[in-house]
Formats: sequence, C-alpha cells, structure tokens
Amino acid sequence: MPPWEGKRVLVTGGAGFIGSHLVDALLAEGARVTVLDNLHSGQRANLRHVADRIAFVEGDVRDEETVAGAVRGQEVVFHLAANADVPQSVKDPRYDFESNVVGSYHVWRACLAAGVGRAVFASSAAVYGEPRYRPIDEEHPLRPISPYGAAKVAGEALGFAYHRTYGLPFTALRIFNSYGERLSRYVIFDLLAKLERSPDVLEVLGDGRQVRDYCHVADTCRAFLAAAQCQAALGEAINVAGGAPITIAELVALLLRLLHLEGRTQVRYTGTSWQGDIQVLHADTSKAQRLLGFRPQVPLADGISRLIAWLRRERGWTFGLSS
Repeated sequence: MPPWEGKRVLVTGGAGFIGSHLVDALLAEGARVTVLDNLHSGQRANLRHVADRIAFVEGDVRDEETVAGAVRGQEVVFHLAANADVPQSVKDPRYDFESNVVGSYHVWRACLAAGVGRAVFASSAAVYGEPRYRPIDEEHPLRPISPYGAAKVAGEALGFAYHRTYGLPFTALRIFNSYGERLSRYVIFDLLAKLERSPDVLEVLGDGRQVRDYCHVADTCRAFLAAAQCQAALGEAINVAGGAPITIAELVALLLRLLHLEGRTQVRYTGTSWQGDIQVLHADTSKAQRLLGFRPQVPLADGISRLIAWLRRERGWTFGLSS
C-alpha cells in the first residue's frame, strides 16, 4: 500500500496558499484529509475544487477545544496555521503571539494527547534574522528581527521541547520564500499586482539589493510529505528553499522579461522597506538533500510563468497587454 493511502491527516491552515497545495498533494497520494482553518487569511476558494473530498473545520488554533477535536483520530498533523504577515506582526504583536505561539502550543499538546504519529511544523526563515554568514544553515544563530520571527522560534522551541520531554514525533521545516499559483501576497505577487495596475511604472521597496531564495510551492509540498515519512527528520529543523538566491533587482528584470514589458516599464526603487524585512535570505539546503532527498524541481522562471498563466486564467489579469 502507498505510504499515504487511507492515512488520516490534518492540515491546519489548509485553506491558505501553501496549505491548500499540501491538501492537493495529500489527496493525490490517497490520504484522508481534514482541514482546520479560521479563514482569516485562507480562502474557501482555494479548496473549492476538493470540497467534496475533505473534512473542513472552520476554527481557530487559538481555541484549545477546537484544536483538540480536530487533532483527535489523526495519524499525521501538518501545522501551517499562522499569522504569516510580518508587517501585521509588527503592528499587532499580541495577535501574532496568540496565533503563532499559543496556537502552536495547543497543536503540540493535542498531538501528544491524541498519540499522533508525526507532527510537522511550518516554521520560517524569519527565525534567523539578518544572516551572520551565508548560505544560512540550520546551525545559524536564531536572532529574529520581527515579532513573527520570534513567534516562529517559540513555536519551534515548544515542539522540540515536547519531542525531547514527552516523545512527540516532531519536525520543523524552515520555509524560505515559497511562491506559485494561489499566491495572494509577498514580493512576487505584490510586484505582479503593481504591474497589472500600472505596467508603465513599477515602484519597488528597498534598493533592489535584497536577496531572496525562492522555492515553488509544489517543491515545498514535496518537502512536507518527505519530512513526515523520514525517521531521520525526527527532532530536526530543516531548511526548505530553492537554493538559488536572486536579488530583487534581478527578480524585477525576470518579471519584466516574462511579461514582455522590457523597455516599457520604468522601475523606481524607494530606497527603504518595511520594518522587520530581512535583507538577505540565502539557504543552505544540504540537510534537506541529505535527510529528505529533497532537490527543487521547478526552476524560478518556469514557476513564475505558471503563476502568471494562473493570474491570467483565474483573475483575468492582462498586465497591459492584449494577450
């Protein structure tokens, strides 16, 4: 029998961007999927195509009883529910703490009580803060510069403590920059949205020298599935990224080329970014390769082309062009 066939799996935050793709991947493998989501940032539309194949619980990980009920009877739990908005975490750190720290505590406690066979946490590269060296490996000091990053450190720390103290089968994946279809925020989407509104002028935050390490969401989901089946990943934090860093200026040039806007769009850099924005993200992914056999399969240009095609098809975006 395939490893996921008939397996009972909970995805918290399963109506979100990465979460909904993970639901798709699990269903394709034959899993029986339950989604827990409060629809604060997730969208039912992300799951409309599989609505009759999943169990959906509308609820918040901040509510302990709701979490316990959703976790009960599950064999694997992927915990992706979070406030993943860094600027919002700066504006409202209390909400961020309650969602990302208290919520994670509820999930780990429920997993332990239910005897879940594996708990996989969607952590973040934000735990590292500004790098002291790069590429950033998992031994890099954790020095977050935003409440969101600090909350992810705490969520990890609780999971690892429950693993070491109580035997919770726990793994944390430190996600760098995931992108792809259904994306509704973050740098790539924001740039594309600006180009849709005004293809002649593009305002870009910062100076263009910021570095990001993009990984297509399909590859990110492959890492989640691999981590849940890997004994060597128990008790480990593992970077998940594309391993091919790109500056924002290079990303802008790529977007303009793919949209056939070269020579038309005037690019203006603001020189400053938002508070809590990490300037350089470049992952060492050798641990993911060694433990999970993980190597990204979707090149950045191909992945962005797929996202652009999705935006044209699903949202009718034209980027100022007739086709």
